[in-house]
Amino acid sequence: MSQAPALLVIAHGSRDPRHAATVHALVARARTLRPGLRVETAFLDFNTPSVGQALSSLYLSGVREVVALPLLLTRAFHAKSDIPAALAESTARLPGLSVRVADVLGPSPLLLSALDRRLAEAGLTPADRATTAVVLASAGSTDPEAIAAIAETAREWRHTGWCAVRPAFASAALPRTEDAVRALRAEGFARVAVAPYVIAPGRLPDRIAAGAEAAGADVLADVLGAAPELARVLLRRYDTAAAAPTRLPALTA
Repeated sequence: MSQAPALLVIAHGSRDPRHAATVHALVARARTLRPGLRVETAFLDFNTPSVGQALSSLYLSGVREVVALPLLLTRAFHAKSDIPAALAESTARLPGLSVRVADVLGPSPLLLSALDRRLAEAGLTPADRATTAVVLASAGSTDPEAIAAIAETAREWRHTGWCAVRPAFASAALPRTEDAVRALRAEGFARVAVAPYVIAPGRLPDRIAAGAEAAGADVLADVLGAAPELARVLLRRYDTAAAAPTRLPALTA
C-alpha cells in the first residue's frame, strides 16, 4: 500500500505572533484527528518556513507526493496567484515532486458550525438566534469571487435561524464592521453580534474588534482559530485532493 501524500498547510503569515501560534495549534489538532498523516506548515510571508523551505525539507526526507492546502477561507489573490507561484517554483527545482492543490476551506457547513461555536462561547444561546442580528466580519478582498463567497456564506448562515446576518469587511471592501453594526441597529435589531470570519488573530481581526466596540455591538466572538470544525474541514479538503485521479501538470516537475 502506497504511503498517503504529506499535507502542507500554507498560511498567510503575520508579524503578530498570535497568528503563527494559532496556525500551529490548528495544525496540531489536525494531526491529532489523523494520526499517521504527515502534516507540515508553511507561510507565505513574515513567518518561517516558507513554502519553498517546507517543500525542500519534505523532499529531503523522501517525500514525493504532497497535498498543498491554502489555509484561506475564500479564493482570492493568495489562492489564485501567490500559492501557485510558490509551488511551481519548488516543483521546477525538485525532480519528481508531485504537488496537488486542495481547495480553500470555504464555503463549508462546518465553518458555520465553528462560527456558532464562537458565538456560543461569547455567551449566546440557541434561544438567542431568533432575536440576534449578526455581522459576519471578514478580512476583506478586492476579488469579486471572494466578496461573493462571503455574501453567500452570510445568506447560508442566516438560514440556520439567526434573525439577520450581514457581511462586513475589515479592508478592501464595504461595509466596515462598525457600519454594518450601526445599520442593523437602525433597522431595529435590539441585539447585534459580531462574528469574525477569520482564522487567526492579527491586524485585520483587531480592526474588526475595534469596529465592533466603536459601534457598540452587544457580542463579539473570537476568531475561528483552532476550532475542531476547522481541523475537520482541513482534512476533508486534503482527502478530496489526495483522491483526485490526476495531479495538476503545471505543478509537477
